[in-house]
Amino acid sequence: MADRETQPTTVWSRPERGARGPAPERSRTQIAAAALALADAEGLAAVSMRALAQRLGTGPASLYRYVGSRDELLDLMADAVAGELDLSGATGGDWLEDLVGLALQSRDAHVRHPWLADLNDRRGEVLGPHAIDYLDHALGILAPAPGTAGQKLEAIGLLGGLAVLFARREAAATPTGAPAAGAPAAGAPAAGDPAAGDPSTGDPAGRAAHLAAVAAEGRHPHLLAALTAAGAPPPADRDALFVRLLRRLLPAMLGQGEP
Repeated sequence: MADRETQPTTVWSRPERGARGPAPERSRTQIAAAALALADAEGLAAVSMRALAQRLGTGPASLYRYVGSRDELLDLMADAVAGELDLSGATGGDWLEDLVGLALQSRDAHVRHPWLADLNDRRGEVLGPHAIDYLDHALGILAPAPGTAGQKLEAIGLLGGLAVLFARREAAATPTGAPAAGAPAAGAPAAGDPAAGDPSTGDPAGRAAHLAAVAAEGRHPHLLAALTAAGAPPPADRDALFVRLLRRLLPAMLGQGEP
C-alpha cells in the first residue's frame, strides 16, 4: 500500500475512459488540440478550464471527466507539441546530421508555440508518451555515436536548450504583428534613413555596428582583436548559426569530457 501511495501519478497513468459510465464525447487528444489553439492565439495565461470549455462548447465541469486539473491539461499540451515532431526517419546513418535535423524540428515547434518554453520553465519538462518517444528516438540516433549513456543524455538536453534559446531569440526579433517577409512595416525607416540600423530597434546590423564602434574606442582591446581577426560577420542567418553551433558542440560533448 505504501508503495502504491508514493508512486507518482500523471494524467497518462489513468485510463482515458473509465470502466463505467457513458462513452466520452471527446478524447484527450481533441482537448489538448483545442487548448493548444487557445494558447497560440491568446497566450498560456488565457488557458483555463472555463475558457477551454467555452471554446469546446461545453461546461467547465464536463472537462474534469478527462483531466483532473489545469496542471494535467498543461501536461497534455506539452506532450501534444512533442507529438508534432516527425520521428519516422530511420536511425543509424549520419548521427550528427540526424540529430541536427531533430533539433531544427524542436526549435520550430517552440517557434510555433512560444508559450511552451515558459510552461516547461515553471513545471519542468513532463515526459508524456510523445516526449518519451522523442527521447528514445534521439537515443537511437546516438547509438553509433561515441560517448557514454550519460553524455548522450546530456547532449540531448543541450539540443533542447539551444532549441529553446534560438526560438526565444527569434520571437524577440519578430515583433507582434510583423509584416510578411519583404514588406516594410508601417512607419519603418526606408533604406538609407538615419534611423535604419539603430541598435535599439533590435536590428542585427545596427547591433554589429554599435559593437564595432565601441571596440574601436580602444578601451576593450580583447574585443577589438577578436572582431578584427573575425572580419565582417556573415549575414544574419539563425538557421545557419544554430546548425553550426550544434555541429561544434555535440561532437565535443560526446568525444571527450567527464562521463
